[in-house]
Amino acid sequence: MPGRAFITGVTGQDGSYLAEQLLAADWEVWGLVRRSSSAEHGRVAHLPKLVHVRGDVTDLPSLITALSNVQPTHIYNLAAQSSVADSFVQPIYTAQVVGIGAANLFEAARIACPEARIYQASSSEMFGASPAPQSEHTRFQPCSPYAAAKVYAHHLAVHYRRTYGMFIACGILFNHESDRRGPDFVTRHIARGVARIHAGRETTLPLGNLEARRDWGWAPDYTRAMSGLLMLDEPIDLVVATGVSHTVADFAAAAFAVVGKDWRSHVVLDAARVRPCEVPDLLGDPTRAKTLLGWAPSVSFTQLVERMVEAEIRREGT
Repeated sequence: MPGRAFITGVTGQDGSYLAEQLLAADWEVWGLVRRSSSAEHGRVAHLPKLVHVRGDVTDLPSLITALSNVQPTHIYNLAAQSSVADSFVQPIYTAQVVGIGAANLFEAARIACPEARIYQASSSEMFGASPAPQSEHTRFQPCSPYAAAKVYAHHLAVHYRRTYGMFIACGILFNHESDRRGPDFVTRHIARGVARIHAGRETTLPLGNLEARRDWGWAPDYTRAMSGLLMLDEPIDLVVATGVSHTVADFAAAAFAVVGKDWRSHVVLDAARVRPCEVPDLLGDPTRAKTLLGWAPSVSFTQLVERMVEAEIRREGT
């Protein structure tokens, strides 16, 4: 039956899709919004039934107040400084939002609404240097401040689950993209660069490590898995992935193919875009997600790239 959902990070890519899906299923949806995030409301501006709640995951009292007032049945913690690259430049801020932010949310829920079911957004970046494919049993070897903060938050979720009996499920989601992805992510950077080259506004596309491999999927498929996790009888940790990986070069090739161009004629290597510690290969094993949730991706890699490039072409007006 529909209930009352509370989403942190509601103005982000995942938060906006999740809010859409829950509202379409007749849920009441509240979204935590920072005062400084007002410029980012474009992703949820088309959702008049979404109720905005002022607060910040780095501010425990604001979370306690928000959760006490809303009394949600389901909580989704999607708030993050989610750029891996930026986490090297802002490691303390990343730790505060991703790590301490999760601690604040779990503690606020324990105080204000301990019976609520909580989804914690864990990340494939936690696996880091561990060899592919990665499953729920793979060792975490984080290679960035972002990944390290996510590992802390993940272990804390397990701690609250075991110690206080709270329902906290962790979705270990692999890379999931869409045209709502932030411009600082490599997939959106590529799609936008291709559109600008197609429009004649640029001639080259700077990229870093072309050999990094990622398991890329369509974001709305992954937000479906989030809500599915909270419908299970018991809270678990679950990998959600397509089970297929591609290199950054593959993504660039597919993106330029949408406009009939050869990527090798436009991509230039930019050393500034290479991370200090690179994760070579993230490839998820989705076996349990398929078994327990009946989950499967609905959009192929090629379709994902096409959608992102075509959206950027529309933005460019060409």
